[in-house]
Amino acid sequence: MSNTLSSSLRLVVAGLLVATASSFAPPQPRHATTSALVVQSRATTTKLQMSSMVPKVAVKATIAIASAALAGTAAIKFVLDKPSRTYGADTVADEYDAWTDDGILEYYWGEHIHLGYYSKEEMAKGYKKKGFIQAKYDFIDEMMAFGDIDPAANERAKVLDVGCGFGGTSRYLAKALGSGSDVTGITLSPQQVKRGTELAQEQGVPNAKFMVMDALKMDFPDNSFDIVWACESGEHMPDKRAYIDQMMRVLKPGGKFVMACWCQRDNSERPFDEKDDRDLTYLYEEWTHPYFVSIQEFAKLVDDTGVMSSVKTANWVEETIASWRHSIWVGVYDPFGWIFKVKKYIKTFRDAYCLERMHRAFKRGLMEYGMFAATKEKSTGTSQ
Repeated sequence: MSNTLSSSLRLVVAGLLVATASSFAPPQPRHATTSALVVQSRATTTKLQMSSMVPKVAVKATIAIASAALAGTAAIKFVLDKPSRTYGADTVADEYDAWTDDGILEYYWGEHIHLGYYSKEEMAKGYKKKGFIQAKYDFIDEMMAFGDIDPAANERAKVLDVGCGFGGTSRYLAKALGSGSDVTGITLSPQQVKRGTELAQEQGVPNAKFMVMDALKMDFPDNSFDIVWACESGEHMPDKRAYIDQMMRVLKPGGKFVMACWCQRDNSERPFDEKDDRDLTYLYEEWTHPYFVSIQEFAKLVDDTGVMSSVKTANWVEETIASWRHSIWVGVYDPFGWIFKVKKYIKTFRDAYCLERMHRAFKRGLMEYGMFAATKEKSTGTSQ
């Protein structure tokens, strides 16, 4: 709001300067005759009277325009600041069904509903020079490296992708690990399963399959998978402990766990203030999140299972933060993904506004991008 107010004030000041400048009549030449001087005097008086009216009209018009713009912006901001998708029993599945059906997310984000990875060199050159979709592929490669997942060593791995979206990462892993691997993606969204299956068939990836399943109540036996992969799904989980426990339960002894998740900063030493609480509430409720936790708390939940090696963690804010504004930019640069979907205008603008709010929250350290990797101990019990 402060930026808008400043712009409006600058508009008013500019109008005042223009109006004031117009009130100064140019100097008039001297004339030899008295009659000429009288005529000139009358003309000058008329011009001065006219010019004295100009700044008043200009000022009033400028202030009216600026006030209307400010009021309109304030009204729009008031509406956008009121979250529209508060978390509920079926909101996650419903929202992802809607995002899949309208096609806007897939048009811009491709097959991958997660942030991208940008190196320091790429950021120095300008993130817009990097392909938005390529950044997502690079993210998967970097996440594989972070989790010590090697295609050569894991070519026959059974992989679980928890919160798979419409399966972009599942298919990517299935291709990277080879035809001997078996990748299963789970999601609450039936439409995502349908779209993920369609794309797997179109791309000839038979070793990637998709299922509707609640990650908090997985219908898999203990010790089923060699790799458990979770990318930006923990944000939507109403029970973070059950989320972690279930993933550790279905992971085989010796298996690898790797997770990426938006996290809020640890507030144990610096408690959240009113602005922090207000901003977090917006981020929770606009994109149907129940709540976030810190990197430290997630790591503790993994440790508390008692079956995992020491958890490796990292904060990838610098590597991923460009994604928020990059995603807005691609929508402005190429509007064809949404411009003909008039019924989706409000939703599209709300999402763009939330992307910017996300950027600011990560920029000021209220949010962090948590990365986690651990290996399940080989001498463990069967279930958690």
